[in-house]
Amino acid sequence: MFSILLQAANSYMQFIPLIGIIVVFYFFMIRPQQKKAKEQKKFVDEIKKGDDVVTIAGIYGRVAEIEGETISLEVERGGRIKMSKSAISMETTKAVFGKK
Repeated sequence: MFSILLQAANSYMQFIPLIGIIVVFYFFMIRPQQKKAKEQKKFVDEIKKGDDVVTIAGIYGRVAEIEGETISLEVERGGRIKMSKSAISMETTKAVFGKK
């Protein structure tokens, strides 16, 4: 009887390293990505007319108009480009323009 309980305990002990790997993976991979996505969404939602931004394609411009999920960027010499709000890069914009 005791040997059966010992075998059952051993089989459960084999899962402890796997559970540990899953926990580490969550805290070092999944959670930071979720936090980063939430910050990006907040940044995009707070963009307003006149903000200087950089797109994920590396285009520098100033927000001229906002129409729902579409924005118009004013680039050099008054040219305008229409694009999706999601094309704005939070990290590059903060690095270049020092926005908080």
